Amino acid sequence: MLKMLMPNLRLVFWVALFWGVLALGPTMMNVDGDLGRHLTIGEYIIATRSIPTTDLFSHTMTGQELTPHEWMAQISFALAYRWMGLNGVVLLTAIVIATAFTLVFQACIRASQSLIVGLFCALLAIGAASLHWLTRPHIFTFLFLVIWVRLLDQIRHGKWQVWVAMPFVMGMWANFHGAFVAGFAVWVLFLAGQIWERWIEGSLEIQGSSIWRMALGGLISFLATLINPVGFRLWSTSLGYVSNAYLVGHTAEYLSPDFHHPSTWPFLLMIGLALLTFGLLEKRLRAPEIFLVCGWLVMGLYSQRNIPLSAIIVAPVLAIAIQKLVDGLRPGLQVAEGLRLIDDRWLVIEKQFGGWLWAGVVVVLAGLALNQGIRLDFNRQGNTFDARVFPVAALDWVEENPQSGKIFNYFPWGGYLLYRAWPGITVFIDGQTDFYGETLSREYEQVLTLDEGWQEILARYDVQWVLMPTESALVRELRVTSGWKEVYRDNVAVILHRLP
Repeated sequence: MLKMLMPNLRLVFWVALFWGVLALGPTMMNVDGDLGRHLTIGEYIIATRSIPTTDLFSHTMTGQELTPHEWMAQISFALAYRWMGLNGVVLLTAIVIATAFTLVFQACIRASQSLIVGLFCALLAIGAASLHWLTRPHIFTFLFLVIWVRLLDQIRHGKWQVWVAMPFVMGMWANFHGAFVAGFAVWVLFLAGQIWERWIEGSLEIQGSSIWRMALGGLISFLATLINPVGFRLWSTSLGYVSNAYLVGHTAEYLSPDFHHPSTWPFLLMIGLALLTFGLLEKRLRAPEIFLVCGWLVMGLYSQRNIPLSAIIVAPVLAIAIQKLVDGLRPGLQVAEGLRLIDDRWLVIEKQFGGWLWAGVVVVLAGLALNQGIRLDFNRQGNTFDARVFPVAALDWVEENPQSGKIFNYFPWGGYLLYRAWPGITVFIDGQTDFYGETLSREYEQVLTLDEGWQEILARYDVQWVLMPTESALVRELRVTSGWKEVYRDNVAVILHRLP
């Protein structure tokens, strides 16, 4: 019983991270409006017990094929919302992120056999990944990626029987988030490293049977991804989006990181430490680790959306390299000996005590506090959609003064519009650009920038009213255009209606 009650370092790490993510709730919710769309679709699935495979949420693409590549995450968010409102969504996000990066911490300890080095690398991974902590389905990819890498690593080290778990993990991942394809990128790199050691370097340590089991597990996992509401269309949607230069180039999170921004500095430090430690090691790391680190650092440099995934994968390998450097320090060096002594004592304590019972207690206490209206975020703002970011007051007005006809809306507000007003209002466009595609996205941009032919686009889609930011060029133009009348204005949004 004492072992259950005594907290260990991993539990302390999880609890601290859980509370830290919880305190970021309003920030994570208000970066974009995608949460609103996910809640709307999740509520629809629960209410109708059906998964939408054609569009029901826009008037521009009604009836077009829709790929539900996040439907299980959307149900999870909707259930949390039904339980505790937006507080429940933030609570679920904190649980998932804290669990994922505590597993990263465990992986770093396991790789380095050092609590100090493991803690340092895990904190570095958290710093690098936090730039993309949002209340969106991709948080589940963090968790599935850690589990997936662990399975592959176990197979590599001779635990061949775990390959049977690969299809189950991948099958779930493919229905939670479209970034399941990242798991296959990891699988390819693992296999390439194994093959390099076995047949290029001729290492007898690498048994061919482990390679074949890893390959078989990956192939069956591919088949498992086809168990989804739309079959192979899931793959064509995911790969089709990332191959579209226009859509990727117009999505901020898919662009290369700007290392002048402080949020990217932990990832930059990770890159620098990887280069430094790998260069100083007398004996290089194993080929699978090298392939993984090089591959994912490149992907992180190519797109900032990949930075959290890169951090998850690189951190344990970096822990190995740092610990090898520490072990290589000359005997008798006072600082090194002191670190080894502290580390050994911590490892003994860590192995003696459990205490994960306290994680459940912490979640319950946090839930009760939020349910009582206690604001746990840093700014005491509460988990709400920010009226300075979204057209909260404008939608309040629309509820009292319903607008007829089809809307042209600001792209980042599409998800919030669905959250507040669907099915009464269907949007022109929202954040699901993999569905709306290049043609509609270009037409939206054409109207937004008042490019030649913008009025014809509004006419073709029979747009009767417009909801846009107060200072937008479109608002200024429509205010002086005959046939349009401003019916609402505040500091955030303006509504204009086409005159009969």
